[in-house]
Amino acid sequence: MSAAEVWIVDLALSAAELELCGTVLDAKERDRAGRFLRPADRARYQASHAALRLILGDALGLPPGDIRLKTGAAGKPELVDGSVGFNLSHSGGRALVGLARTAAIGVDVEEIRPIPDVLRIARGQFASDEAAALAAQPSQAINAAFFGLWTRKEAVVKALGTGLSLPLDRFSVSVPPAPARLLRTSDGGAMTLADIDAGPDYAATAAVQSGAATVAVRHLAQDWPSRLRR
Repeated sequence: MSAAEVWIVDLALSAAELELCGTVLDAKERDRAGRFLRPADRARYQASHAALRLILGDALGLPPGDIRLKTGAAGKPELVDGSVGFNLSHSGGRALVGLARTAAIGVDVEEIRPIPDVLRIARGQFASDEAAALAAQPSQAINAAFFGLWTRKEAVVKALGTGLSLPLDRFSVSVPPAPARLLRTSDGGAMTLADIDAGPDYAATAAVQSGAATVAVRHLAQDWPSRLRR
């Protein structure tokens, strides 16, 4: 495996494919899926977690249903044996799965959609240099740049494993269309950021806790749920 791999997953599945996804989830995942009120949210969760298990199973040489997960620090899921670091994100019809053996990884994907007052949100949540760089974008580009910035921030937080304990204004990343980079951080650690092309209506970023990581992008085959059959 490369220093890091990011898998892009299509979550637009048929009812039969979603049923296959449910067969490989563990009891906690099935319980969590059942608590979603909206069918679309339940389907997205079920499909993305089945895809995660398939990708981890390929990396470990195990059937997807045999993957054993636990909740680690800050609520981040981990493998029980800790052999591969991973991270999962999903939005709309896409999921990202990041894998890394030698460094922590975080991934984030967001479906780009109109949001009013993005500059107000940025000034209230992000670092002042990020908000200023976002405000300097052409008006027609601000919304997409906001989502790109958001995924860069979230990927860093997820790679660090700090959850909500790290305020988003405590570190800075570059703002699209500039290439993804970590500009300032309170802990001084090295981080590689990579923009991920998840489709024209999505923003996506991977972050790896290493100053010189390579990030290989893969696409899970369209018929991936067929591989879940026992």
